[in-house]
Amino acid sequence: MAARGPPGAAMAAPEPEPGRCAHFVLRKGRFCRMIPAPGRRFCGEHGHEEEQNDRKRIPCPLDPKHTVYEDQLQKHLKKCNSREKPKPVYFVQDINAGLKDIIEIPEKKVPLSSLSIEELQNLIIKLKKASNGLELHLKEQILSHQALQEALNDPKNGESAFKHLKQQASILGNMEKLHLLGPGRCFVEFGAGRGKLSHWVDIALENVESVLFLLVERATTRFKVDGKHKKRDSIFERLQVDIQHLCLNKVPILEKKKLPVVGIGKHLCGAATDLALRCLVESYTTCCDGEDEEPAPKRCRAAQTEVAPHKSAGEGSEDQTNDTEEHEETLSRTESGSDTLQGILSVEERKEIGCLCKRLIDHGRIEYLQHQGYKAALQYYTESAVSLENVLLTAVPNPSLIPEPTI
Repeated sequence: MAARGPPGAAMAAPEPEPGRCAHFVLRKGRFCRMIPAPGRRFCGEHGHEEEQNDRKRIPCPLDPKHTVYEDQLQKHLKKCNSREKPKPVYFVQDINAGLKDIIEIPEKKVPLSSLSIEELQNLIIKLKKASNGLELHLKEQILSHQALQEALNDPKNGESAFKHLKQQASILGNMEKLHLLGPGRCFVEFGAGRGKLSHWVDIALENVESVLFLLVERATTRFKVDGKHKKRDSIFERLQVDIQHLCLNKVPILEKKKLPVVGIGKHLCGAATDLALRCLVESYTTCCDGEDEEPAPKRCRAAQTEVAPHKSAGEGSEDQTNDTEEHEETLSRTESGSDTLQGILSVEERKEIGCLCKRLIDHGRIEYLQHQGYKAALQYYTESAVSLENVLLTAVPNPSLIPEPTI
């Protein structure tokens, strides 16, 4: 069977690399790079392109993105990476999902493009009315931290990597200003991805004792930086769980060490940000199983969360394919808008309305944290040229909640 080449090619079809699969991936414009079995031209995933004693490959019922030989299906299901795994002890169904039983609000998602001009104008009027009295002009607090100076000055870093380093440096600078960097603490990174933010916090805390890092990510992650910390005294542990179901009280190592918790995050979508705040402020202050136990003291928590793109991305080449594209996509959506928006609003007005929506949601988070006994603030932590999502939300316990030291 001849190898497939790109459609419409006038010249002879290209050949796969020696020892590699002969399947041409149209979407990527190259051949598959998997290694086939000895004597085969195609890898296991694309083996259906090669006759093999009439064996048939079918989509895996657990994840149709990959295929399996039909006669080996039962064997595959027992070891498939997409099979349901036993829930960890810290998994508590919907513990951070909110108080659904108190106020039942029906979910109704309506795209703006489906609204009439009159409905859209009424929505904008309501938005502006709800925003009256809010502080919409945030102060700039663009800081840096010594831990990242060498990396920031490294000419090998590309533009995208440099932008991420500037964001991480400012987050650490803000943490230091709030006295959140110190010994004897557990740093919980929500939406950790490769774990770069925790990596730099660890570098900043060099020679500091009793530091624990919990990296929360619901998906498996490639190119993790966790291995760089094996020779250091700090402990890194990954929690593969959706934030919605994470009960910090039940994490064995945290339950054993009982360290104060500092929550951090750089790659969280809006919904994940709210889940992380509830995880820190609510589910970690009370016992998860409802037993009559004393809640942990509130001084143990401080939440620091950036309202950022929902996909996490690492530095260098990984960044260039993730965060940069998302920022450009966000800007593109803002500038193009829906047909309805284009009819009544200019590009600048659409941007203004979009920012107003974000600030209204952010102020809702501020009020929530204040009601929970925290001193919360919003600030611009980097330039918009570095990141369009450049607002940092910080929260620390009010001084009145911190008990006096005992002798």
